[in-house]
Amino acid sequence: MTPSAPLSASLLEILARYDTPTICNAMEIVAPERRLIGYTTRPLVCPFPDLPPMVGYARTVTIRSVLKSDLPPAEQARRRIDYYEYIGTGQGPRITVIQDIDGPDIGYGAFWGEVQSNVHKALGCLGVITDGSIRDIPQWAPGFQALAGSIGPSHAWVHAEHFGGEVRVAGMTVRNDDLIHADRHGAIVIPHDLAAKIPDAAELCGRRETPILEIARSADFSLEKLKAALKRSAEIH
Repeated sequence: MTPSAPLSASLLEILARYDTPTICNAMEIVAPERRLIGYTTRPLVCPFPDLPPMVGYARTVTIRSVLKSDLPPAEQARRRIDYYEYIGTGQGPRITVIQDIDGPDIGYGAFWGEVQSNVHKALGCLGVITDGSIRDIPQWAPGFQALAGSIGPSHAWVHAEHFGGEVRVAGMTVRNDDLIHADRHGAIVIPHDLAAKIPDAAELCGRRETPILEIARSADFSLEKLKAALKRSAEIH
């Protein structure tokens, strides 16, 4: 479900205070039917693990790099402008989600590097999630997060094929304007109608974990005390 207006900035800020595993825990409470869907299930490379979580609306793209675009140069230039207009407009902040459709040659050429990271940051994007490759890590736009399938040196014939449609990256299906939460661990789609319920559920998860962690980290840990802590945890609602 896509709302007619963005969710409040304050809600997005609150969601960004939690790491992505905590958001996944909270989702298990508010939407247990989504326990097997809606998040990345395969590992992605994160060159900037110390960056904070990002929360934004998806801009979806498919790319390929093994085959050269068959469009004439003028049409390629026009499509490049259309692409940037798509990325830089609509509700924000935005996260670019790119599926590489090169099949067995996925990641052959990098769409992302020094230029694209800086351009997309200037267009209002917080980062990229892609199963393709990225490059130019030292020259990357500061503060622009990246989760990628691989790191490679060349862009080959890379170009955007389509944008605005459904994509699937590392097991996560994403549609235009889906709300995404991501950090070094991976990413998850937060349904718009559930977003406001996530903070309370995340806090509940934390309260349930507290008695278990306290005894596990205690110098006088015992199995009996762990059993008691598990019982206390189960009683927290």
